[in-house]
Amino acid sequence: MTPTIKNQLVSIAKEKQTKDDPSHDFEHIRRVLNLAEKIGKSVKADLDIVIPAALFHDTVVYRKDSPESKNETDESAEKAGEILASFDEYPKEKTEKVKICIKQCSFTKGIVPDLLESKVLQDADVLESTGAISIMRTFSSGGQMNRSLYNPEKPFFEKDEADFPSGIGLFYRRLLLAEKRIHTAFARKIAKRRTKFLKDFLKEFKQELEETDII
Repeated sequence: MTPTIKNQLVSIAKEKQTKDDPSHDFEHIRRVLNLAEKIGKSVKADLDIVIPAALFHDTVVYRKDSPESKNETDESAEKAGEILASFDEYPKEKTEKVKICIKQCSFTKGIVPDLLESKVLQDADVLESTGAISIMRTFSSGGQMNRSLYNPEKPFFEKDEADFPSGIGLFYRRLLLAEKRIHTAFARKIAKRRTKFLKDFLKEFKQELEETDII
């Protein structure tokens, strides 16, 4: 992909990305794009597919407590298809693979990608679910939904509980599990370091609760 085409697609993505959700704003897109390009190069993926898939994978965003959130990836894929169809410089034969990558990107659906480019995009997006940035995104999203920081009765998640809507609960349901969802060696190395940071954060969190006689 030429720098000119990429820059034009970036401009379109920036214009269309939500401005109302800091955890899914254009900075999220930019981080996923940059990681996806690095991962894609490491496995020789087709960047003509990876780049637009990364740019438009979260074009449609709903609050995570909305019933419509389950449709985000499918709707984002369709939006990406419409954008690329109207973009004369983009090779039309690759549009369908872009849509497949976006549809397979969802963390909550647990889809195992069958395209190399899908694996690249999923790895880049999953990396946003672990590490320091994932903590900021978790509590930003939780604040939008008035989700508690932690359960004062039981601060640490127990795996046999059916539901645990606090921010710390999401560490155990999502953030700490992200490393196991990685496909490529390049992303796995990053995920390992970021997961260690999450565990260190939880140790500090526990110590602070002990210091304040919460537990």
